[in-house]
Amino acid sequence: MAALEEFMSGLVKRNPNEPEFHQAVHEVARDVLPYMEGRPEYHHAQIFERMTEPDRIIVFRVVWEDDQHNVRVNRGYRVQFNQAIGPYKGGLRFDPSVNMSVLKFLGFEQTFKNSLTGLPMGSGKGGSNFNPKGKSEAEIMRFCQSYMTELCRHIGQYTDVPAGDIGVGGREIGYLFGQHKRITNEFTGVLTGKGLDFGGSEIRIEATGYGCVYFANHMLVHVGGSLEGKACLVSGSGNVAQYAARKLIELGAKVLTLSDRSGFIHDPEGLTSDKLDEIVDYKIRQRKSLADYAQASGCSFIAEQKPWAIVADAAFPCATQNEIQLDDAKTLLANGCRVICEGANMPTTAEAAELLEQSDILYGPAKAANAGGVAVSGLEMSQNSMRYNLSRQEINDQLSGIMMGIHERCVEYGAGSNGVDYVKGANLAGFVKVAGAMLAYGAI
Repeated sequence: MAALEEFMSGLVKRNPNEPEFHQAVHEVARDVLPYMEGRPEYHHAQIFERMTEPDRIIVFRVVWEDDQHNVRVNRGYRVQFNQAIGPYKGGLRFDPSVNMSVLKFLGFEQTFKNSLTGLPMGSGKGGSNFNPKGKSEAEIMRFCQSYMTELCRHIGQYTDVPAGDIGVGGREIGYLFGQHKRITNEFTGVLTGKGLDFGGSEIRIEATGYGCVYFANHMLVHVGGSLEGKACLVSGSGNVAQYAARKLIELGAKVLTLSDRSGFIHDPEGLTSDKLDEIVDYKIRQRKSLADYAQASGCSFIAEQKPWAIVADAAFPCATQNEIQLDDAKTLLANGCRVICEGANMPTTAEAAELLEQSDILYGPAKAANAGGVAVSGLEMSQNSMRYNLSRQEINDQLSGIMMGIHERCVEYGAGSNGVDYVKGANLAGFVKVAGAMLAYGAI
């Protein structure tokens, strides 16, 4: 399509050497640009051009001291992408892979994901190339305090409300929130993912994994099926993967795999809640690998491989971006996999995603399927504003309802003669709401 090529050519020229950002924009532009034809108000206002340009990008130096009293330097970021429908909202990622391209792709995706939830949240993303692995508690605390000393200038409960992401869990959020409180002398809901003792929400840790499974079940119910009895592959072993696996087991599915950077475990009988407890103990408390768990438990372990060659009914990529490549997608389809639901952010390469979209499987894209985490973050913001805590059951019910609403919006915009195109549905449903707000504000 000429319009798509022309748009992407200009975007790549303005944003060189940012392949993840290019990939994310191309996937949305492919659906949005044809939708805009015959709607001159979008073209006149340059809506999509504005939507692909962040409101601002903040880059700063983070200086901290390690336990040997050596001064260390990292780079900190906050990409405030779009504030059309609410305060900037999106996680902080501490990982050596963090760079401008990754954060811009995540912030851009967040625009549509947050819109799909129906909650008043804009989009942003941030973090640092700091690696928390192998660092002491004291080193992580000092880094978080230094990072927040600069970040606090740019965030606020009505401006920008960050959350956690890879490398930023409850511990890091606690240190970040404490430093913000120290500097501002205010106790406000400026971060989400907080502990329950200081303004956090029930089900926040579980929300992304639970929500992904709820979305997959909605897709299956829509075609007269369910997750019960389905053999499932799950990649990753962090929060998203763990709680996706727990919810799958609860709904009667059989979870065959989990993975980490060392490889994956394969349990043909299916993981149980007790086995998951053991895995969490190894990964979280003992900070060991799945290889260590496999050796201790006698479980099968396949080193330095991904789980996608195992025969299963459904796959839940819950690790990181671009983990399903074209050959993986071909293998999944050849093995009869009928459902792929993305728990991680953009875990499928562009070539693999194109193949999956052209097949007749149920393919739930990340911006819809993994929106449960930010949805409960939005509910945490509401609870902080009300100075009131909802119960675990109330939050779970609201999360389930939000994921149902996202599914309905995808069906509304993605239904066709060959079924539901969930990628198209998510892109258009997310776009329409943000674009309507941007049009209402005029040229700003």
